[in-house]
Amino acid sequence: MALHPKSPKSPYEILEPDYRWFPADEALREQGYEKLLPPLVASIRKKVKEWRDADYKGASPTSIALLKWWFQTEHLLPHADGTGVKFQYYFGQQEAVETVVYLYEVLGVKDKYDLIRFDSSGAVSAGMFAENWKRFVIKMATGSGKTKVMSLILAWSYFHKIYESDSTLARNFLLITPNIIVLDRIRSDFDGLKIFFQDPVLPDNGYEGQNWRDDFQLTLHIQDDIGIVRKTGNIFLTNIHRVYRGK
Repeated sequence: MALHPKSPKSPYEILEPDYRWFPADEALREQGYEKLLPPLVASIRKKVKEWRDADYKGASPTSIALLKWWFQTEHLLPHADGTGVKFQYYFGQQEAVETVVYLYEVLGVKDKYDLIRFDSSGAVSAGMFAENWKRFVIKMATGSGKTKVMSLILAWSYFHKIYESDSTLARNFLLITPNIIVLDRIRSDFDGLKIFFQDPVLPDNGYEGQNWRDDFQLTLHIQDDIGIVRKTGNIFLTNIHRVYRGK
């Protein structure tokens, strides 16, 4: 496994696209680096970096406000002794969120055909995917913070829907876990919408002229325990076995 000599030691430091890990010996880096990565990844990483360096040019005011709140604003979370502890998202979490926003909003990716344009490997074709609906896949290692990324993308979709008049995003969300263990773990973060308030997911009221915390009105439903489905927005959390078993 190859770790670039200039790869940073801190998970918070921005990783340049050319310094990334890939599944081969370092000597192969100059011999087709992009072909050693999953299709689309290398090209999209470079585009997202250029967009980040351009201060998120082309995104909506809602998206820019959220990205700058999450990744460019200093956050101090209260500690048990009354002091503040600095909180910062890992760069891998930041890049995952930025990538989804970039593909959806800046490039306006509608389907598999738009995504395949980024393939430099020649290994992907539209015929490999039967469906035509839009889907973005984030692949992250165990322990790298997928739940935090999910909370950010969910909040982004929610606020985009209520603040951007032309938004095609959603205020209702279905979260499907692979087993009961993961379901319980996700539930511990989402019960009482805890993750959105304990982490700096929601900007302060008044930030960039919006009442973010007041406007964040979601109801959580777990498995078959469906309460009042509210027009303001809902999260339905279930497990894949219910999907297979249900009608």
